[in-house]
Amino acid sequence: MTSRFSSSDPSGAVNSRAPRRRTVVKAAAATAVLAAPLAAALPARAAEAPAFLHGVASGDPLPDGILLWTRVTPTSAAIPGSGIGPDTEVSWTVAKDKAFTTIVAKGSLTATAVSDHTVKADIRGLEPATDYWFRFSAGGTDSPVARTRTTPAADASVAGLRFGVVSCSNWEAGYFSAYRHLAARGDLDAWLHLGDYIYEYKSGEYGTRGTVVRPHAPAGEILTLADYRTRHGRYKTDPDLQALHHKAPVVAIWDDHEFADNAWSGGAVNHTEGAEGTWTARQAAAKQAYFEWMPVRPAIEGTTYRRLRFGKLADLSLLDLRSFRSQQASTASGSVDDPDRTITGRAQLDWLKSGLKASDTTWRLVGNSVMISPFAVGSLSADLLKPLAKLLGLPQEGIALNTDQWDGYTDDRRELLAHLRSNAIRNTVFLTGDIHMAWANDVPVDAGTYPLSASAATEFVVTSMTSDNLDDIVKVPEGVVSAIASPVIRAANRHVHWVDTDRHGYGVLDVTATRAQMDYYVISDRANPNATSSWSRSYRTLTGSQTVERTYDPV
Repeated sequence: MTSRFSSSDPSGAVNSRAPRRRTVVKAAAATAVLAAPLAAALPARAAEAPAFLHGVASGDPLPDGILLWTRVTPTSAAIPGSGIGPDTEVSWTVAKDKAFTTIVAKGSLTATAVSDHTVKADIRGLEPATDYWFRFSAGGTDSPVARTRTTPAADASVAGLRFGVVSCSNWEAGYFSAYRHLAARGDLDAWLHLGDYIYEYKSGEYGTRGTVVRPHAPAGEILTLADYRTRHGRYKTDPDLQALHHKAPVVAIWDDHEFADNAWSGGAVNHTEGAEGTWTARQAAAKQAYFEWMPVRPAIEGTTYRRLRFGKLADLSLLDLRSFRSQQASTASGSVDDPDRTITGRAQLDWLKSGLKASDTTWRLVGNSVMISPFAVGSLSADLLKPLAKLLGLPQEGIALNTDQWDGYTDDRRELLAHLRSNAIRNTVFLTGDIHMAWANDVPVDAGTYPLSASAATEFVVTSMTSDNLDDIVKVPEGVVSAIASPVIRAANRHVHWVDTDRHGYGVLDVTATRAQMDYYVISDRANPNATSSWSRSYRTLTGSQTVERTYDPV
């Protein structure tokens, strides 16, 4: 039976070379700073025994398989990014029950400093649409037990699917209560993270309403492989994040902050070539750390674009909108309408188009890191336009679009939407993060004439979990800015059914044969570790309609 299952390379990514002297010295310094608090977290009776301080996770489910992840701390000094620590055998076990009385698969891997002591096991031979429980073990220590779930068989009729949907989880801006509330539901087939799982800025520099709720590590901006590993490691210590990883598989894509703010293929707004090393080296380090620390199975090495299928009900195309894009439009880099500029790259756009056309499922879901719906600022007053421009990374004197979104790459968007229309591809739903606001949009073929022109798809955008939105930037009570800005934005964008510019939270997407519905939830206070959650609004798109409508009850 053992031969039915296989394990991936422990690194889950491109193998790193031996660390250079400067890297070792820097890692040693980081070890001195961080080893003490991590050692304190280990059991006093066995301070040097292996420990699973970063939880366990699963991801990218298949009908017959699942990707399992953990990070073992073999000694108190072998902290994330340290580059030190002994090779450690880590075994894994998968069972059909939480008590592990019916074991269906087991095996072992070796965790090494080369992969930051992370391991991934790519399990096969499982049954479709089935709950499983798994754990890891090392040196007599067991990890927490976690639940995961496989997807339905490709040809299976599926009554419904339910996904948690999140983005923009900034450690320093607040607590990850959204993860806790999603974990408490117990009804998720999987959860989608649409980008900005970590943030790269130095402490206190980004999206915290001027107050660091809890400091991340390292304190400086992350630039090197050791830095990115350390930052991922800090995030994975969050108890609410661990709780959700222990309850359901994640399906994740990256956006810019996994690299640097407003990243593109050749650089980023938050990257100074030379002073912060080369972009090539920084991007490679960020990608390596991401694939080490995330349960993601890339279809093409070094990217996150791939496709998952959930029976006959839905497929999910996941995009990578950072690795191949042209620089954001400006006076120096060209017009947003320049056909030589791209957000997807030619190969990825062709892959997306062919996949959407060939799909035989009822719904075509697209995991999309930046908003595809067009957005004009409209006639906002100066006191609101300036912070909105700051949030979106726009010139603060005003501009009618956000060039980091699909608005900055109109030729790609025009080609994709024309493809949907000319091939009569229905029920395409974009699921989006990034913008720190909640939206429910039609995706018009021609925004200038909408609603007279057709809608080619629909889009549900979830707000940030913790990162600043408009009320945080203006520093006014929650809801004040949205009450003023939302009507103005909707008036200038007739395809926008709803926008909430102020609140933090998450979404729950429920899909049946007749409709796809997004329930929007808000968190009471991101700075409160015990924040409550409440339902805000729900929108749905009915099969065949290509438009969004409000519905008044969550699923």
